[in-house]
Amino acid sequence: MSVRPLRASPAGSAGAPHSPWRHVAQAAAALAAGMGVGRFVYTPILPLMHAGAGLSASAGANLATANYIGYLLGALVGILAPAVVRSRALLRASLVVLTGTLAAMPATHDTAVWFALRLLAGVASALIFVIAVSSLLSHLREYPAHLPGWAFGGVGAGIALSGLLVLLLRPVADWRAAWWASAALAAVLAVASWNLRPEAPPTTTQATQAAQVTGATTVTAAAADSSDGPRTHRWFTALFASYTLEGIGYIIAGTFLVAAIEQSSPGPLGGGAWVLVGLAAVPSSALWARLGRRWSRPDLLLAALVVQAVGIALPALIGGAPAALVSAVLFGATFIGVSTLALATGAHLEFPRSVALLTAGYSGGQILGPLVVAPLLHHGYQQALILAASVVLVAAVAAAVLRIGFPHHMVVVRATAPVRQPAPTESAADAGSHR
Repeated sequence: MSVRPLRASPAGSAGAPHSPWRHVAQAAAALAAGMGVGRFVYTPILPLMHAGAGLSASAGANLATANYIGYLLGALVGILAPAVVRSRALLRASLVVLTGTLAAMPATHDTAVWFALRLLAGVASALIFVIAVSSLLSHLREYPAHLPGWAFGGVGAGIALSGLLVLLLRPVADWRAAWWASAALAAVLAVASWNLRPEAPPTTTQATQAAQVTGATTVTAAAADSSDGPRTHRWFTALFASYTLEGIGYIIAGTFLVAAIEQSSPGPLGGGAWVLVGLAAVPSSALWARLGRRWSRPDLLLAALVVQAVGIALPALIGGAPAALVSAVLFGATFIGVSTLALATGAHLEFPRSVALLTAGYSGGQILGPLVVAPLLHHGYQQALILAASVVLVAAVAAAVLRIGFPHHMVVVRATAPVRQPAPTESAADAGSHR
């Protein structure tokens, strides 16, 4: 198990923000811009583009896929070039590029240009996410887990704000105005997050101090994967399968939920439901972190996936306003929580490069989702939602397999005799390991 550099106490650290809530607010603004607006504003605008720009259902799925491909590319940059997560210049450049792609969408009717813009927006969103998350891990490590949890609520806040903006514009403007308004919102959020401090580079002094405090021997990734390390492959395989399937199922709902609701209930219901998704997502990460104090992560992951599958299926099976609103709450309350739980579980298993591998599987699933359902969209969106719910249920089955014999207590390799360490439940690092 690798030794992480220990940081000074929050009150006395020169590198820590004066107020943790200020750092939470700046990171939340960055995540709201990069994910809530830059990535998910497409969902409430999609029906407007169908009606006003002549965008077909299959072309809409292709534009969603372009964004997810770009997100995967951006995430890979963060994995292959770790120094980028410490670059304030790259954060600011990504915020500017993201805002520019949103503003440029109404300038053309060319689907190839739209594809390129959504691809570029995906890259920028991923870089913003990686930098903001790394900043939270670095500067809020000693604070309670609910603080970074509230920062991740910025994703939900961005969804709610952009969804409300589109909802208010629908009676008086078209799809072009919706994109311009979302660009303006992204610009405001970019200003709010402009001075977010990225992760500080580790120093030799910190590493030495950590070794002195813990008395532990640093184990390299190769050593951790050797026969002396914990054997967690079978649990990680189940976790990887569950999280990849979640990527497929959740993104289908995340892309087409508004269009599906509006197909059966014309009017503002779909847009209103999407605002509710965002509002439900705001506290979800912090709440799931608190639930982790009483129940194990595999149990919570199973529960969250089952609840999410029910939420996705409701509009397709029942229809009507009550089902749409309940669906929005269930979906919003779980999709960030599932990521929180899955990535924290991978970190607990101490599987080499678990976060990178899980993120790659999840991103790959998001690319596949719209492509898989594209042939079904000619008959409406109900079949797509039923398929998405079915995939999430299979992910829940994989999570149930993960629970069997799960090693809730891991052996820590130290310079002296190995000791048992209980599974961490309240560290900021766990709460920050999202998507």
